[in-house]
Amino acid sequence: MPIIVDIDIMLARRKMQVGVLAERIGITPANLAVLKNGRAKAVRFATLEALCDVLECQPGDLLRWEPGPEADASEA
Repeated sequence: MPIIVDIDIMLARRKMQVGVLAERIGITPANLAVLKNGRAKAVRFATLEALCDVLECQPGDLLRWEPGPEADASEA
């Protein structure tokens, strides 16, 4: 998937555990794991806002796009 989720990087920078972050943003640790492992199909802006608030970062610190093999194939 070309969208990369960097929540683990921000957690490490803030020296915060996943359970603490989940509690502070108001979602279950299981749902946060789905998001941080890149298995989520969507993210609500309210959740993204809460992540940015708690982690004191910008959305671009949490999400980035990297071209994948399908992007290369469409250029051919």
